Amino acid sequence: MAEFGTRVRRITTAAGRPLRAVRSRWRRWSRWRKCLVAALVAVAVLVTPVGAAALALRLQYVGEPSPEARTRGRDAVWLGHAWVDGRKGDADVAALAQRLAGTGVRDLYVHTGPLEHDGSLPPTVHPRARWFTEAAHRALPGIRVQGWLGDEVKPEKDALDLEDSPTRDRVTASARQVLDLGFDGVHFDMEPIRPGSKGWLALLDQVRPVTAARGAQLSVAAPQIDPLPWQHDIAIALTDHGKWWDQAYFAQTARRVDQIALMTYDSSMPTAGFYGAYNAYQTELALEATPEDVDLLMGLPFYWEDKWGHWGHAETVEDGIRGIRLGLGRQDLGRQRFGVGLYVDFAATEQNWEDYRRGWVR
Repeated sequence: MAEFGTRVRRITTAAGRPLRAVRSRWRRWSRWRKCLVAALVAVAVLVTPVGAAALALRLQYVGEPSPEARTRGRDAVWLGHAWVDGRKGDADVAALAQRLAGTGVRDLYVHTGPLEHDGSLPPTVHPRARWFTEAAHRALPGIRVQGWLGDEVKPEKDALDLEDSPTRDRVTASARQVLDLGFDGVHFDMEPIRPGSKGWLALLDQVRPVTAARGAQLSVAAPQIDPLPWQHDIAIALTDHGKWWDQAYFAQTARRVDQIALMTYDSSMPTAGFYGAYNAYQTELALEATPEDVDLLMGLPFYWEDKWGHWGHAETVEDGIRGIRLGLGRQDLGRQRFGVGLYVDFAATEQNWEDYRRGWVR
């Protein structure tokens, strides 16, 4: 027994030598050197999970999209204000009809606002709206023309207050006003709405019966879904800016509309591969949250910017579509009420349209 105890002490002593050596060396180091090592250890602790998350995201872009992951004929395009303020004419409508021929576009979101901060919509901001709805219906049979209404939103912006009941009443009256002009639906793009806003959900509950009574569509543009749990809460706490919605709030919104378009651009992704992977992941999250009787559209950037939040070399239509196709194939390949949203007509290039046709339509 004594021999066993001696062996244990020897093993313990041998095992402790490296620790004692490190401790002795640490004591001899200067304060500056100790701080540097502590900082490097802290960075390693932080970088390791971030690196793992980045690798997991990038792997979303691995594989080949299913040949069946193509347009279902439920795509949409956002159109600028020039179509309703007098800058466009019959020749432009004819050119638009030619542009959309043979694509999967079924909905046009035509900028008919903006709303006033009190929720009202002055007729003076869309003097040619009736002309456009009639001209578009003649030139584009089967295409739905929706009035795009939007504004900035409190509390982040000193603008539209959706928590205020009289403001919601005026927005609802603006929706009726748009439908009276011959639009086939109302499309809301109000930003930035924070997840948990009861006023936003109350507005949708109020407007939905109005559009349904006319046989019209209620559609919305929605933020991206949290890539990581609680990311929206962290972002709001640190920057006072709500960029994402949690998946549950996205689902609450989707259940209240006929169509929801996720704005999958301005992603901050640094490379085309990461942007494609991000689109795949967002597509899967959105498909999980959207009821099958609601149209889900994934937004594509038909514009160029190169700044923090949107790197032009990374956010390409080609990689965005490939990511969307991968996500659709993995999550719900048979989903028919699915499409892409093209943002925006006045900034689109011929390459954008070609990439859309080649990657999604053909």
